[in-house]
Amino acid sequence: MDKSGFRAMLLAISDKLTEDNLTSLKFLCTDIGKKRLEKINKGIDLFECLIEKTTIGPDNTELLRELLIQIGQRVLLETIDDYERGATESRAAGVLDSKEREKINIATEVIVEHLGRKWLQFGRKLGLQHTQLEGIQEKHSRELEEQVRELIRQWMKMRKENARVEDLIKALRDCKQNLTADLVEKNLKDLDAH
Repeated sequence: MDKSGFRAMLLAISDKLTEDNLTSLKFLCTDIGKKRLEKINKGIDLFECLIEKTTIGPDNTELLRELLIQIGQRVLLETIDDYERGATESRAAGVLDSKEREKINIATEVIVEHLGRKWLQFGRKLGLQHTQLEGIQEKHSRELEEQVRELIRQWMKMRKENARVEDLIKALRDCKQNLTADLVEKNLKDLDAH
């Protein structure tokens, strides 16, 4: 993935952290030595340590997500989502058509809102492995909406430029989630109407 984009994303997050946020983050990052932590007074310095320890990286934002949730900065998860969408898009030889990506983004919002606990069945219909689904469950154990977002992210990574919104709709119908599938189609028609 794009390393400069990853650092720009970290910088954007760092700029939005309060002093209290940073104190909480330092408290949670127990594997960084105490002396080193004392010298850290900006989010970006802390992220640099985590990069060195390879606990975060361009392809690994899970710890960062968990930390932001723990310090009550869930709003900053959007910054990571934007980066990952951009990074998924810009992979050479796996570039997804921008129109298709927009359709998938619209579908994702509808699915996140309406799918609920059927997401595991939906994931299986999309071709994700049992271990992948278990991993998603562990990462976002209490966050149903995050589980669904992560599921679609993993599916997009797997399908690359072949990801199609029709596959999401078909998987919904296979799970008897016809109402959600209809809503996705309605929102897509609204998009085409613009």
